[in-house]
Amino acid sequence: MLGAIDPAGFQPRRIGRLVSFDGQMLEATGLKEPVGANVRVIDADGHGALAEVVGFKGDRTLLMALDADAPHSAGARVEPDRRGTMVDVGEALLGRIVDALGNPLDGMGPIVTQHRWPLAGTRGNPLDRSRVTQPFDMGVRAINALLTAGVGQRIAIAAGSGVGKSVLMGQMIKGAEADVIVVGLIGERSREVSDFIETKLKGDVRKKAAVVAVPADHPPILRLRAAMRATAIAEYFRAQGKRVLLLIDSLTRVAHAQREIGLSLGEPPTIKGYPPSALGLIPRLIERAGADSRTGGSITALYTVLADGGDTEDPIVDTARAIVDGHIILSRALAEQGVFPAIDVGKSLSRVMSDIIDRPHADAARTLRRLWSVYEENRDLILMGAYREGSDPSIDAAIAHMPLIQQFIRQDQDETIDLNSAVTTLVQHFGA
Repeated sequence: MLGAIDPAGFQPRRIGRLVSFDGQMLEATGLKEPVGANVRVIDADGHGALAEVVGFKGDRTLLMALDADAPHSAGARVEPDRRGTMVDVGEALLGRIVDALGNPLDGMGPIVTQHRWPLAGTRGNPLDRSRVTQPFDMGVRAINALLTAGVGQRIAIAAGSGVGKSVLMGQMIKGAEADVIVVGLIGERSREVSDFIETKLKGDVRKKAAVVAVPADHPPILRLRAAMRATAIAEYFRAQGKRVLLLIDSLTRVAHAQREIGLSLGEPPTIKGYPPSALGLIPRLIERAGADSRTGGSITALYTVLADGGDTEDPIVDTARAIVDGHIILSRALAEQGVFPAIDVGKSLSRVMSDIIDRPHADAARTLRRLWSVYEENRDLILMGAYREGSDPSIDAAIAHMPLIQQFIRQDQDETIDLNSAVTTLVQHFGA
């Protein structure tokens, strides 16, 4: 049906009516809005709640509620809301905390920005992405020395629950050499959101950080939007030539949100109940990060991935690992030994490391990795006492160096070790 005249364009707006509401999925008739657009559902009492267009079924428009607790009623008015596909961006976001819709959560008043950016990003030419050729100092000795990151690299941090993913991200935030830090806290407990902000974003770091936070009890469409908003904010600053560090905690919760939406739309579940759209979302989100050869700006991105039950072959872990430029696997066994960050050196990899380090650094890192690998291959024999010293010189060397390797990996939560110091220590102990 045709509604009121829109004063901005002097064109009639098409107003729909709510005809079905099943859980978080709504259906409206008489609405001609594209997928991804926002609408406002206005009930008879005048209460308005936002929803997003997620699909179509015949002449009915399928909507996902952005407010799961809204008191919708049959026949409610459904009006277009033009704010859905764009994100407010600008310097005013630095030092602030917002939700998935851009509303401030920190009690510091409204955020006035001068620019807007597409929520889903802009599709660019792949040849505009520059190579990763400069090292990015993460402030963590094991990463700087053994998994050296580059400017514009995308890295997945995978582990089971409670192994230290968020703590490691906090160490990276503190030690990273970045102009802007954008943090997306997606699907975490509300207590963890407060804890992360108060303990990991302190002092000068807070002034250059923008945080998008949506706890686990929010509707799936908001969790998905939070990840997209955080990425859009990072894209804007990259377009200004800034060196941006983007952190999404966690990518698994984003995929879970898309799984809920996909199953509600009737998509067939595949591996572990994930519909195709949930696995397809991951490369679309990750590919938005990287270095831009036109502006000189970059987005170095870190994505935490929850390995359900510690399974590193989980479909989300496997999909993320296939698209990123490096992955860091955290080991529960190391965490139980009190080694933090609990980085499993043998299973972790930086795909750009060989392009950004010199030969002495590469040789020392290769030596440490070889010693680690030999020890892990013979761990059972060593721990059972079945290995006799002197039987194999390589195993003897691995056993002798293992305490030094663990000490090299271990780093206090509040300690920051720059790239040069990490490499110097590595070459001193494991160089030729």
